[in-house]
Amino acid sequence: MPEISVSLQNVTKRYGAFTAVDDLSFEVSEGEIYGFLGPNGAGKTTTLRMMLDIIQPTSGSVAILGSSSAISVRRRIGYLPEERGLYRKMKAADSIAYFARLRGLSGAAAKARAHELLARFGLEKFARSKNEALSKGMAQKVQLLATIAHEPELLILDEPFSGLDPINQQTLEALIRDQRAAGRTIIFSTHVMQHAERLCDRFLILAKGKKRFEGTLAEARASFAQRLHVRSAAPMSVIADLPGVASARVEETQSDGRETVYEIALADGVDLQTFLKTLIDAGVPVTRFEQAGVSLHDIFVALAGDAGEDADSDNPDGGDARRGASPPARDAVMEAAE
Repeated sequence: MPEISVSLQNVTKRYGAFTAVDDLSFEVSEGEIYGFLGPNGAGKTTTLRMMLDIIQPTSGSVAILGSSSAISVRRRIGYLPEERGLYRKMKAADSIAYFARLRGLSGAAAKARAHELLARFGLEKFARSKNEALSKGMAQKVQLLATIAHEPELLILDEPFSGLDPINQQTLEALIRDQRAAGRTIIFSTHVMQHAERLCDRFLILAKGKKRFEGTLAEARASFAQRLHVRSAAPMSVIADLPGVASARVEETQSDGRETVYEIALADGVDLQTFLKTLIDAGVPVTRFEQAGVSLHDIFVALAGDAGEDADSDNPDGGDARRGASPPARDAVMEAAE
């Protein structure tokens, strides 16, 4: 059975009267990709910072890699903060080597590792380029490589896909899969559901500081009403009033106007075969009948949609995140005990 890499038990973080994280508990197993999902202002960054011992919880306990403090196991962790930070005048290869040395590699090993990673990801020609001369996507790749240069057991990535174009997003997804294949544990936060749907073994949905769901995509889908697509010439009034229909909407109107594809959510306890018999008994003409998949986006909206796009200015966590951590501050976070 896999070891537990990260455990939070009944963790709460308050800023005065504002509760950023409310009685949150979860565990992340060794070697899994764990998604931390939520709208803006949900408390994701606050939780990641508590995991890393950057800020202290108001109550509850955090354990990471068998320790009560991330500081004591900092060299086994790779952390990419939401607000990126590279020394503008430093060269790309030197930046990667610098962070690798902070995590315990010798100067020669850090330099070799930097050039190895740049070559692996097709960036070797930028090794001597200053960070200020790199495009946003290139600079983000350099910072990602700096995060993994010391081959950490645990990777914590805060909104890693933010600002990347689709091609670079694919590159990052491949990098995350490679890290998992090497036996590493990856936790990443995002509010873009497609990445989580493709990558995560399990995920947690957080909204207004509270856990709304934790589990696999299959478990999330199973907890929702069955949905199906039905193409019929029957009007909406007939479809919506059928026994067993919880809700119905028009998915598509056929070009000839004679038939409509309806998306139907079945009431609890109604299965597909029972509803098909209902359609036949009611004399409803059907030319298409198939189960519709529930996307993670649908699940996310259903569970966290009431949180909306909370303004970061209402959240002390969001304000801190916008100010970000400069490279020296990022160093201090995990090197405070040096």
